[in-house]
Amino acid sequence: MYDEKLPGIQSLVKATWDETIMPAMMKYLEVPNQSPNYDPEERKNGLTEQAMAVLVDWVKAQDVEGMEVHLMEEAGKTPFLLVDIKSTATSDSKTLLMYGHMDKQPPMEDTAPGWMEGLGAYTPVVRDGKLYGRGGADDGYAVFAAITSVRALQKAGLPHGKIVVAIEACEESGSFDLPHWIEKSRGIIGDVDLVVCLDSGTLDYDTMYITTSLRGVCGGRLSVSLLKEGLHSGLGGGIVPDSFRVARMILSRLEDEATGDVKCAECHAEIPQDVKDSFKYLDSTEKKLISGPIATLDGIDLQAPESLLALRNAWMPCVTVVGADGLPSCASAGNVVRQTTALQLSVRLPPIVDPHAANMAVQKLLTANPPYNAKVTYEPEFSGPGWAAPPLQPWCKKLLETASRSAFSRPLARLSVGGSIPFMGMLGDMYPAAQFCITGILGPQSNAHGPNEFLHIDYTQRLIVGLTRVLFGHANESR
Repeated sequence: MYDEKLPGIQSLVKATWDETIMPAMMKYLEVPNQSPNYDPEERKNGLTEQAMAVLVDWVKAQDVEGMEVHLMEEAGKTPFLLVDIKSTATSDSKTLLMYGHMDKQPPMEDTAPGWMEGLGAYTPVVRDGKLYGRGGADDGYAVFAAITSVRALQKAGLPHGKIVVAIEACEESGSFDLPHWIEKSRGIIGDVDLVVCLDSGTLDYDTMYITTSLRGVCGGRLSVSLLKEGLHSGLGGGIVPDSFRVARMILSRLEDEATGDVKCAECHAEIPQDVKDSFKYLDSTEKKLISGPIATLDGIDLQAPESLLALRNAWMPCVTVVGADGLPSCASAGNVVRQTTALQLSVRLPPIVDPHAANMAVQKLLTANPPYNAKVTYEPEFSGPGWAAPPLQPWCKKLLETASRSAFSRPLARLSVGGSIPFMGMLGDMYPAAQFCITGILGPQSNAHGPNEFLHIDYTQRLIVGLTRVLFGHANESR
């Protein structure tokens, strides 16, 4: 029944993209909204609401049968969009919950080398089959993909079960408002047996991937001070230790600077043998699926085989210094022994590590017995859990495999992702019997969070087609 309707579904998805999705995406990308953690004026400037309004207006304009649109807003909280679509199937199915987010990372326009010529975070441009702009692939496309997949099924006369689409506005800040909204919406959401998350990625643009695990994250601000005020380096240099050198010494407690290995035991977890085995094929393929898509400089040697790079990215902790205070720009730097060095740290964690416990252990490790009796503080600022997928049940495995072959004419592929989606752990706790399909369009060079973020248009359209098969199978595959 589905296969004979597939050509029509493909045509409708492309037409919808060209006629309504692309104009709405352009308007959404032009809005300079940022996630709350990166915009101190986010609750006042109305940019989140402006971007959300673009999405809501588009959703309401779609002629989807049985659709109710709920835009939830409360003082002091980011808005939340919940779209409830009634089942058109004769059999009574449980809820298929589709998830995405619409908040954006900072623009990265003032950080060298910035965006390519002619591109900008809030200047959407289509070039070589790619839509450039901040937040398109991560994750503004999600609501368009979700609603279009339902509409395409309905126009093809094919049944689907109850579907709920949830779009949050603070995922990039740790989803701190999401528990409130999900709890408030449980009556609408109902009993979930399949979650489709549209905030992950792919290793190439020819294959449908599902994500089997996500790393957790924690972090905070390390500050090192030795002086009451800055001091001429000719007078104080050699007498007072440089605060950057002391900070470097302290960081060596957490990370081996020669290897990148993390020394804090609470940041590690035992890696399952099947995970190790699943990465071995990467060393036998001619294409470098892990390191190849990363825009390293010519001649950079990552000093590890692809399988180990994948393991490090998926199941091993790593430390990144993502920001600094107390350091003037090179152009304005004087010969001064500075008062303070502050470093913003981000620690990625294995999927099953407790992020709060890890952050407390990091704080203890960094602040104990400071060198030179310096004033050293570490302020834990954020933590988010990782997630490991439950095994796929036969019915779910079948519908995902079928969806991949319908949309991409290739078998389904799996990957582990080094990023975090806090919502997944929360849903796993709320709906322990649910199956998970974590997928998305973040592929090679798509560069979410960095300059030149893009959405691969053809891949996105094919993924939407794949989603129609998932929705159809959810209502019609026998359990």
